[in-house]
Amino acid sequence: MAEQNRRQFLALALGAGGLGALGALGWNDRNAFIEGAPDRGLAPDADPARRTTNMHENPRLKSTSDQLPRKVIVGTSRQAFRPPYPGLEKRLDDLGALLDRMAAASRTQYGRGLDLAVLPEMAVTGGLGGWEADAFGRSLPFEGPIQSFFERKARDLGAYLVLPMNRMDSQEERRVSNVAMLLDRKGKVAGVYNKIHLAARQDRDALEDGVTPGKNVPVFECDFGKLGIQLCFDVMFDEGWRELASAGAEIVAWPTFRPGTIHGMARSLAHRYYIVSSTWDSTAHIFEPTGKIVAQAKPNEPVLVQELDLSYAIITSGGGRPGENGDGFVEKFGERVGFRFYPEEAWGLFWSNDPKMSIGAMCRSIKAVELESELARVRALYRNAGLCLADS
Repeated sequence: MAEQNRRQFLALALGAGGLGALGALGWNDRNAFIEGAPDRGLAPDADPARRTTNMHENPRLKSTSDQLPRKVIVGTSRQAFRPPYPGLEKRLDDLGALLDRMAAASRTQYGRGLDLAVLPEMAVTGGLGGWEADAFGRSLPFEGPIQSFFERKARDLGAYLVLPMNRMDSQEERRVSNVAMLLDRKGKVAGVYNKIHLAARQDRDALEDGVTPGKNVPVFECDFGKLGIQLCFDVMFDEGWRELASAGAEIVAWPTFRPGTIHGMARSLAHRYYIVSSTWDSTAHIFEPTGKIVAQAKPNEPVLVQELDLSYAIITSGGGRPGENGDGFVEKFGERVGFRFYPEEAWGLFWSNDPKMSIGAMCRSIKAVELESELARVRALYRNAGLCLADS
């Protein structure tokens, strides 16, 4: 009987929201429903209370649809920084020009400047010392010329900057961290993320040739919303991305050495936040909370700029629901509503362009149902059927 009930309610979920609804419940997580799956992701000496003990858990950002529109313009880049190193002054000039190019694209596309700019992993120090140098030989102190340069640049642009580098933490102890420094609009240090999941070259055992791993996954309170950061190889491990979602991150900056789309799509879908990649090779991407790629850098174009709205609703289609495909919204609100609808997924991301009305209020006015509300209803049906859910 239990198996029969299970099949009946899986069929209900498919009818109500399609396979995407099941995926959003956490069934797309690669650890889900694997008994005894090993914990992974945190440094060995990290606080055990921070570890995920239930592998069914898949924390997601709570619905932001009842907040008024929060438009955020993000800029990112695709730029390699291989040896030989051109010298610090030239590197800073090159990065400044890259940031200026993002800001110019923002003004051209949207009529105003950037809110957030993200540079690729090790943008400041990439190529320093050559490939054979150890981590210390490929590091520089942040304090001094680097901090002064970017402090001025952040003030000039009026934007938050994510600045990745191999940071020399102690010359005496030869201690180095692979970090992303976050500067606010006034050029002050708003936070630092220390990369936890360091890569290891196949011919060497030292993690990134002697870099000290980080321990914490902070979320930074910016004036536009909550920002998280992950670096390159962090994408292969679940824990940091889960912690960011649990702490309410709305955008995750992902500076990386190598490009990638599969992980970005999966993590943005699973946790309902935007992800902004910035990479050395191929192309940079921006992922939205549906798991879809919103934008990617064009060939031979080193910068990408995109406006996002952190107050959004995901609406599913099927069964003649109000608002499906966006038609009902356009009929009532016209240009006051914006959306991207994906027929192949039977859902879309919707936002308000009316500064005095939230997308949640728009949904209620035409009786459109958000995905999260539908999933809550289905979970209640599951519980009534005797199914045990991790997030019940």
